[in-house]
Amino acid sequence: MPPATEADPRRRKAERGGRRAELIAAWYLRLKLYRILARRYRTPVGEIDLIVRRGRTIAFVEVKLRPSEAEALDAVRPAAARRIVRAAEYWVAAHPGAVHFDRRFDVMIAVPRRPPRHLTAAFDAEGRPW
Repeated sequence: MPPATEADPRRRKAERGGRRAELIAAWYLRLKLYRILARRYRTPVGEIDLIVRRGRTIAFVEVKLRPSEAEALDAVRPAAARRIVRAAEYWVAAHPGAVHFDRRFDVMIAVPRRPPRHLTAAFDAEGRPW
């Protein structure tokens, strides 16, 4: 099977679905009184889907769109969690005022035809699940 490319219709469809899931997750978090600080924040070590703040906590959120919750949870592998932690370190370095805030790593699970599920503190600053 040839590798997926940007021109691959399946890849484009998955990309559109992921963007839609991120948009829904952002609105869901806004309804929970979070302020969106960044969407799709890119760093040399990876991307963070959403960076949000509520009170004195900044949450770095990974959004996973999958056919089932179990598949979404399985998709947040330790390597991906460590990548998100490293990317969060880049964000904090670029925003010195954030040093004094609590940091948390959340996961938003998006499953078709169901409301998103927000897992707070899904993993720690070492990328280990709680």
